[in-house]
Amino acid sequence: MMPLNHKLKSISYPAMSQKIRVTVWGEYVHEKKHPDTIGKIYPKGMHETIAEGLRESPDFQVRTATLDQPEHGLTDKVLEETDVLTWWGHCAHGDVDDKIVDRVQKRVLQGMGLIVLHSGHYSKIFKRMLGTSCSLTWREAGEKERIWVCNPGHPIAQGLPPYFEIPHEEMYGEPFGIPTPDEMIFISWFQGGEVFRSGATWKRGNGKIFYFRPGHETYPTYHQKEVRQVIRNAALWARPEGSPWIDSCPNVPIEKAAEKIVAQGESVHKPGEAGFK
Repeated sequence: MMPLNHKLKSISYPAMSQKIRVTVWGEYVHEKKHPDTIGKIYPKGMHETIAEGLRESPDFQVRTATLDQPEHGLTDKVLEETDVLTWWGHCAHGDVDDKIVDRVQKRVLQGMGLIVLHSGHYSKIFKRMLGTSCSLTWREAGEKERIWVCNPGHPIAQGLPPYFEIPHEEMYGEPFGIPTPDEMIFISWFQGGEVFRSGATWKRGNGKIFYFRPGHETYPTYHQKEVRQVIRNAALWARPEGSPWIDSCPNVPIEKAAEKIVAQGESVHKPGEAGFK
């Protein structure tokens, strides 16, 4: 039983008035390889266009990072100063250093939000966090995509009509090799007849993950107001809640147990020795 004079430890929560620190990560490969097509749509890179949409709101402090930067722009310091990370990748998934994937995974488990966009479904970090193939069917034909809001009460869907359309997009179709989402926010329909679970969330450790389907590099999708609204809403939703969860797997000595106990049996660990990992 807790003593009557026991004082609860205070926990420091981030003030809701503080700006949410968002890092927008992008490969920045297609834009440089195809300056006359993709480069014209995204002259400063897709990552900068996504960042521009976030900067339309005073809620965010936004920085960008790209594959070609040292440590892919995701140093320990950058990630420590990131509340929400957005991720767009496509043709260079395999070039992402596994050490950086480890680093991002650790931060998500601690509480950093992760927003994975379009072809980021095949990124190392998304497959790592979900533990499945994340495979799907696809077609490049510039079809109309109609995105239906199937959870209008969710924070990510706020400010949106019952559905919105993207004039030209790449088709993604089912089956989508993901674990059952915690929440389904959007479902897409394409002119060719396919449907796709295009907006879904998961919780991993202390962090929240949102996948959003639109964003093929050859179309101006990230200039569209509804798409920008979704990404802003997602960043607000994915922000950390409470204190970080630091996964250190600590040993609790007998003398610090909540109730008095006596050790019984043998142990493969010496007193104070770290556990096996």
